[in-house]
Amino acid sequence: MRHLKASWRLLRLVLHIFQGLWIVAVRFPALSPDQQQARVQAWSLALLGHAGIALAIRGQEPACGPVMLVSNHFSWLDIPVLHAARYCRFISKSDVQGWPLIGALATAAGTLYIERSSRRDAMRMVRALHEALERGEVLAVFPEGTTGNGRELLPFHANLLQAAVSAQAPVQPVGLRFVDQATGATSHVASYIGDETLVGSIWRTLCAPPIEAIVHFGMPEQAQGRDRRVWAQHLHRTVDTLRRG
Repeated sequence: MRHLKASWRLLRLVLHIFQGLWIVAVRFPALSPDQQQARVQAWSLALLGHAGIALAIRGQEPACGPVMLVSNHFSWLDIPVLHAARYCRFISKSDVQGWPLIGALATAAGTLYIERSSRRDAMRMVRALHEALERGEVLAVFPEGTTGNGRELLPFHANLLQAAVSAQAPVQPVGLRFVDQATGATSHVASYIGDETLVGSIWRTLCAPPIEAIVHFGMPEQAQGRDRRVWAQHLHRTVDTLRRG
């Protein structure tokens, strides 16, 4: 029965992805940016439902930009979970842009791509983020730079925070956590780290009992004279507290 339910969830997910591609190709050109963002949020919330995942929001999500969300990173689910809680533009590694199906959806959702191995591209991205914040956008970054194991928070890279410092824009810390709906215990079934494959992580998630994704928004804060490295250390402590709460 467990595998039968997972297969049904997988079928719904696949159909939902193709529905998203149809919306992007056919409906998006006629929609305003606000309408597109609303569609991305609604599509992401529906995706969680198809995967058997409920959404719980704690704290207050930003009503508008400019703001940079800074979150821990644990799973392939983190992006749709945050999109479902509040539309935002993500910064992702450039490889994602070329992924079949997913790349097209990510690009349509406003993802900004960075070549992580290139210092020059990192500088370009900081400028792009600065300009986006000046336009009043809501951005989201995972300063760990990769997915962690969900037990310990990896050190934060401070480079992208420079955009918020130079734009004098607020940063809002966010803690992500997945729990078993029946017991309330922290769930690690959706992890995607090390040698784990994306397909294996997705299948393990679909086979699991119902999960609740908790998005805990902290209070927005300004740099207040701190440089990006000092600010990153403070945000690391704050996000670590939020993801446990």
